[in-house]
Amino acid sequence: MSIAASLRLPRLPLSRRERAGYAFVLPCVVFTTVFFLVPLAMTLWMSFNHWPLLGKPNFAGLANYLDLLHDESFWSALWFTTRYTLVVTPAIFLLAFILALLVHRAVRFVGIFRTAYFLPVVIGMTTASLLWWWMFNDQVGIFSAVLMDLGLIDEPVQWLGETNSALASIVVMVLWKAAGFTMVILLVGMQAIPQDLYEAARMDGARWLQQTRFITIPMMRRTFALALTMSVIGSYLAFEQFFVLTKGGPMNSTISVVHWIYRASFTYFKLGYGAAMSVVLLLILLVLSVVQMYLLRDESE
Repeated sequence: MSIAASLRLPRLPLSRRERAGYAFVLPCVVFTTVFFLVPLAMTLWMSFNHWPLLGKPNFAGLANYLDLLHDESFWSALWFTTRYTLVVTPAIFLLAFILALLVHRAVRFVGIFRTAYFLPVVIGMTTASLLWWWMFNDQVGIFSAVLMDLGLIDEPVQWLGETNSALASIVVMVLWKAAGFTMVILLVGMQAIPQDLYEAARMDGARWLQQTRFITIPMMRRTFALALTMSVIGSYLAFEQFFVLTKGGPMNSTISVVHWIYRASFTYFKLGYGAAMSVVLLLILLVLSVVQMYLLRDESE
C-alpha cells in the first residue's frame, strides 16, 4: 500500500442536514442548466454558423458578427431601444417610488391600494398591449372619444401613427403595466429599514421629507440598484408592446432590438445571424448591469 493511500482519510457519510441541502440545491442547478446554460451554449454555437430554418448549418466563424457591424437596421433598433429605455426607466422608477411611499405606512385600507397598484402586473404584456391598442385606436378608441366629448380636440388622434406619439403612448402603457412591480421591490426595501431610525429622527424634529431624504433613500441603495437593473433589462428586452401596438411602424421607426432579432430569425430565416445579435445584446446588458451595480453599490462595502 502506498503512503498516499495510507494517509487517505475515510469518507464520512453525509449528515441529514447536508443531504437536505443537496436536495434543495439540486433542482435549482438542474433548472439553471437545462433552461439557461444549455440554451446559452446552443445560441453561442449557432452564432458561429449560417443556420437556416431548414437544411444543414454551415460553419461561418465570425461572419455573422462582421455582418452585424454593417447592419444599419440593428444599430437603428438598438438606438431606438436605448432612447426608449432612457425614457421609460426613470419614469417607472419615479412613479413606483412615489407609490411605495404612499402605501408604506400601515394606514386604513392600505392593502386595497397596494393591490390596486399591483393589479396591472398580473396581466400579460400581450393582453395589456391589445387592451391599450383598442383604447388608442382612432376609430373606436376611448381616448379620442373622451377628448372629443370634452372639446379638447376636433377629430380623432392617431396616437400610434407617428413616431413620437407612438413612443409616448407605449411609455404610458408600460408605466401602467410595470410600475406596480417596481413598487413592490421598493416597498420591501422600505420595510427592511429599522423603525428605530425613524423614531430617533422624529424625536430630533425631522419631518417626513427629511426622513425620506436622509434615511429612506440612503438605506435603499441596494434596492434601487436591483429595481433599476431589472427595469433596464426589461426595457432592452421589450418586444410584445411594440409588436402588438405598432408592429414596428410607422416606417419601421419603433422596431426594438428584440423585434429586429425576431424578424431576422423567423421572418428572414437567418437563425445564425439572429443568434449573433442575441449574444451581442446579452453582452450589452451584462455591461450595463455591472456598471449600474458599481455606481449604486453600498459605500460601506
